[in-house]
Amino acid sequence: DNIESPLNNIPPLSATMKHQIEHYEKASERWDYVPFPALLATQAMQCADKEALVANVEQHGGKHRRALSYRDVHQQSDAVAAALITRGVVRDQRIGVMFNRGNDMLVAMIGVMKAGAAFLPLDPSYPADRLAYMLNDSNAQCLLVDDASISVSQSIWPATKTLSYSHIDLNQTLSDAPTLLPEQLAYVIYTSGSTGKPKGVCVSHAGLSMHVQTIGQCYGMTPDDVELHFASISFDGAIERWTVPLAFGSTLVIRDQTLWSAEQTCTVLEREQVSIACFPPSYVGPLLEWIENTSLSLNVRSWTLGGEAFTRETYFNLQRVISPKRIINGYGPTETVVTPMIWKAYPDTPLESAYAAIGKAVGDRALYVLDGQLLPVPAGVVGELYIGNEIGLARGYLDRADLTSERFLPDPFNDNGERMYRTGDLVRWRDDGVMDYIGRTDDQIKIRGFRIELGETE
Repeated sequence: DNIESPLNNIPPLSATMKHQIEHYEKASERWDYVPFPALLATQAMQCADKEALVANVEQHGGKHRRALSYRDVHQQSDAVAAALITRGVVRDQRIGVMFNRGNDMLVAMIGVMKAGAAFLPLDPSYPADRLAYMLNDSNAQCLLVDDASISVSQSIWPATKTLSYSHIDLNQTLSDAPTLLPEQLAYVIYTSGSTGKPKGVCVSHAGLSMHVQTIGQCYGMTPDDVELHFASISFDGAIERWTVPLAFGSTLVIRDQTLWSAEQTCTVLEREQVSIACFPPSYVGPLLEWIENTSLSLNVRSWTLGGEAFTRETYFNLQRVISPKRIINGYGPTETVVTPMIWKAYPDTPLESAYAAIGKAVGDRALYVLDGQLLPVPAGVVGELYIGNEIGLARGYLDRADLTSERFLPDPFNDNGERMYRTGDLVRWRDDGVMDYIGRTDDQIKIRGFRIELGETE
C-alpha cells in the first residue's frame, strides 16, 4: 500500500515486491519469526541488570569504562524510537546512523528498528563524499548523529534532517511500538559496485531474525559469553556480531573509533575475559605475534576469522600459538544476510587445502554449485555458488531493479517461485559435504574484509 509520511511519499509496492512478500509469508512458516527488537526485549526481561554493552568513553581527560545493562539498552532504544516516530518516521524509511564507535551507536540502531524504520550504518571516518552519496542515494529521511560526528554531518547533510542523539530525552517511553512485519526493512548497508558507485543492499527483518537465531545456535552463544566487537560498522559482519550476542544475553565489549594495536586488543581480551573474538584474517598475524611473546591469561573459547579468505599458514599459526577450542571461518556475501555458511575447526581438524574451507549452510538455506547452464556439478568439480531460500536473501538492491535482476535469479530447484543469489564465487563440494572456496568469476577482490569492485576503483 501507499505509505503517506510528512517526510516523504513512498511509492506503491511494485508487483515484484508483492510477489516477494508472498514468498516471505511462505518461508516464515518454516521459521519462528521473532524480530530482533523482540529478542532483545526478552533478554531485558530475563537478565535486566546484566551488562549488555561495555565501552571506554572520554571523560574528565581520560578513558573510563562505561557499561549499559540490558534494561538500559531496552529503555534507551525505546526513547530513540519514540523520538523518531514523533518526527514522522514510518515503515521502510531509511535513517542514517553516524556515531563514533560505542554503546550509543548500537542503542541508536536498535531504536531505528523499533521505530519501524531501517538503519543505514555510517562510519564517520569515511570520506565525506562517500557518506554524502550513501545518504542521498538511500533517500534517508533523517540522520542520527552523536556529538563527535556533528561536524562531519554539517558538511554533508541538511541540519533540518539531522537529529542529535544528545537532544533525545532518554527517559521517554515508547507508548505504541509499531508491528515489525517480516518483509519490511531492518537495515540498508552499502557494498562496492562494479558500475563505479556503491549499491545499497536491503535486508528484511525476517532475514535478520532467521540469521541471528541460527548463527547464535551454531556458535552456542549463552549469557556467560563475552564478545569483543571489533569490525567497522559499515561492514555487514559487524551487524551479525552485535545482534547475535544481544539476542542471546551475552555481554558485548565495543572497540572505540581508533584501530587498536595488537597490544591494546590483547589487553582488552584479557581484562574483560572475552570468550568470543572475531577478526579479519589480515589482523590475526600481528595479534598472534604479540600473544606468542607475552604471558597472557586468555579466556577466548572461539575465534572467528571472516570477511576474506584465510590461508593455511594463518590456520596453523592459530593452532600452534593458541590451540583454540574452536576456529570458525565465516563466509557470505552481503546479499545473503552476512554469513550463510560457516566452517568449524577444532585442535585436531586437518587442513590440506591452501585456504580454509567455507563450510556448510547456516539455518534454512539452499546451496547450489552450478555450471554455466545452471546445472549442478558433482563433488570435486568447480562451479559457481548460488544461494537460495527467500528468507535468507536480501530484498535486493535499493532502487536498482536492473542490478537486482542480474544477481537475484529465479530458483529452478524450487517450485515455489523463490529466488537464488548468484555469488560470483567459484567453489567445489568435498566428499565430506564441506565446501571449498576456489576463486572469483570476475575481478572482485577483498581487502581487510571489505569487498572492492575494480570498476569502482577505476
